[in-house]
Amino acid sequence: MTSRARTSYSLREITERFGGKVDGDAAVTVRQVATLDSATPDTIAFFANERYLTQLKSTRAGAVIVGASVRAATSIPRIVCANPYAYFAQVSALFNPALAARPGVHASAVVDSSARIAGDAEVGPCAVVERAAVVGPGSVIGAGCFIGDGAVIGSATRLHPNVTICHDCVIGNRVILHSGVVIGADGFGIALDEGRWTKVPQIGRVVVGDDVEMGANTTVDRGALDDTVIEDGVKLDNQIQVAHNVRIGAHTAIAACVGIAGSTKVGRNCRIGGASGISGHLDIADNVEISAFTLVTKSISSAGTYTGVYPFERNDEWRRNAVQLKHLGELAQRVRAIEKKPAQPKRRKP
Repeated sequence: MTSRARTSYSLREITERFGGKVDGDAAVTVRQVATLDSATPDTIAFFANERYLTQLKSTRAGAVIVGASVRAATSIPRIVCANPYAYFAQVSALFNPALAARPGVHASAVVDSSARIAGDAEVGPCAVVERAAVVGPGSVIGAGCFIGDGAVIGSATRLHPNVTICHDCVIGNRVILHSGVVIGADGFGIALDEGRWTKVPQIGRVVVGDDVEMGANTTVDRGALDDTVIEDGVKLDNQIQVAHNVRIGAHTAIAACVGIAGSTKVGRNCRIGGASGISGHLDIADNVEISAFTLVTKSISSAGTYTGVYPFERNDEWRRNAVQLKHLGELAQRVRAIEKKPAQPKRRKP
């Protein structure tokens, strides 16, 4: 929660904005969102998981957002909708809007004379905007950010403090980049020449679409030749590494600590669990879900859920099973050999 001033809304006013149907007193007003457990009579909570049914029955919330299947599970005034969690997100945004840009360039910022800063954009303390860079209308460049030569920042985009946008990269509209994000650092391009590594110049860009969000310390490398592309609506969590020439399709969501190697293409509407790894030069189809901690080493050509996690267990059991895993190849050969042998005729009983 922030210290911004609150405005109360009635349930009727909320449903007029976002749809849904009110069961109970539509005149009930709320001023903030809350969890079922911590809610007070002036807040609205949501219920989207059967595990929290006990909390739904005991909550002190003034109102609650529920699905049609549980509308009778509480007598509290409620908004009934198809997707309670998504509806809750809209209501939360209503009560907690982002701070608007405060137009102007801070006195400590360093802005090249050839850069173009929209009149209603904000450039914070100690930010650097280099030659021919562009910052669009309503955008916020936080304290300590760096915008390289020729980089373009769209409209209503927010760079939290200490974000780096390297030269010639393009950031779309309504993008949110959290602190520590680096867009357009060199990809890991090196060639082995007689035992020594030679750097391969990385001459592509990073192009980020509209409505993208990236969490703290996520890095997206520039392309070696062509561009690295993050399409519209992609959501990246904290500490993700996207290598050179990767393309991530629209509305894909990726959890923390995922690494994607170079030149891999991830489809649209994918979901990738935390700490997964994806090898380079692969193609991942649209609508693929990859479970957490999965290592993907070959392309995925059809939608579905893919899992490569070896579940944890007691260390002594893990050691015993690990020994058996080493012999899987040998065991497979033995099984194939047995299968190739002709079946022995059954002996008749005397």
